[in-house]
Amino acid sequence: MCKFFVVGDVTVDQMYFVEELPEPGGERTALRTVMEPGGAGGTVATVLARFPGSVTIATRVGTGPFAELALRNVREAGVETDLVQVDEHLQTSSVTLLITPDTQRTMISAAGASRNLDSAELHFEDVAACNALVISAYSLVGGRQREYAVRALEHARRAGLTTFIDMGSGAMNALQDRVLSLIREIDYVLMNVKELYALTGEHTISDAVSGLKSQGIEHLVVKVGAMGSIVITPELTELVEALDIDDVVDSTGAGDYYTAAFAYGIMNGYDLLHAARFGNVAGGLNTTVIGAQGYRIDAQTLRQRAAEIDWVGCEPAR
Repeated sequence: MCKFFVVGDVTVDQMYFVEELPEPGGERTALRTVMEPGGAGGTVATVLARFPGSVTIATRVGTGPFAELALRNVREAGVETDLVQVDEHLQTSSVTLLITPDTQRTMISAAGASRNLDSAELHFEDVAACNALVISAYSLVGGRQREYAVRALEHARRAGLTTFIDMGSGAMNALQDRVLSLIREIDYVLMNVKELYALTGEHTISDAVSGLKSQGIEHLVVKVGAMGSIVITPELTELVEALDIDDVVDSTGAGDYYTAAFAYGIMNGYDLLHAARFGNVAGGLNTTVIGAQGYRIDAQTLRQRAAEIDWVGCEPAR
């Protein structure tokens, strides 16, 4: 069984569902409020472990009830938490989300303890014991967490792990020109269209992809929302259709579900198109419930729902 090493935040997501955003200085009454575990690292690790799989997460939390909530699903899923660090001074990372009826999210993030993840506690053997590294680009933004993430990537390359990185709009804005040098040697780069344009400065997918290929990024997955995702390699550029979802409730965590399912597919011998189909299914299903980790997907559901969609199938490349 493949073993994954995940580097990324675990957070408490404070979610407020509102009819519309308030004006500056104004006030709105929420239709509903929810507090749930979130964070890219926590969500990817939880989903991978639910398939099930062997997963270790590297992250840092504060003390008290926020830490317990942020790690609730990680622990319930069976993720190994030996490398979770506890910060005695900083609060567990949190995100406040204002969600409008069209499922658009306005977010305020507080990095908290995550940015203090200490690389001195990471050892080569921790990474080398795994088969794949999945990293959130937010881990590369700054602070001691950046040092940890860079060192984890170095260890992964040395040990021959397959590497995945999922970008994020906030990370893109923070990293700017440093992004390409950091991700050039990663095996699989995943992002959405907005992040693709921000990274390249282009305004069409074809021009943006061409620019990334010239920079040496050869395996790229671009999530295009309701259309699905585009798989790009030196040999092909192909749209993989999305799972048809009638009732989208909340898109929080959908991209992280995609990343986890895609990585699961690749590491279990499926080709790129099939792995992208898995990603589309997992991301789509998670929009039908509230919360970043709300949909309890398993490998059987993933395969069955992918098989229901009318497409040219790709058998596992075992």
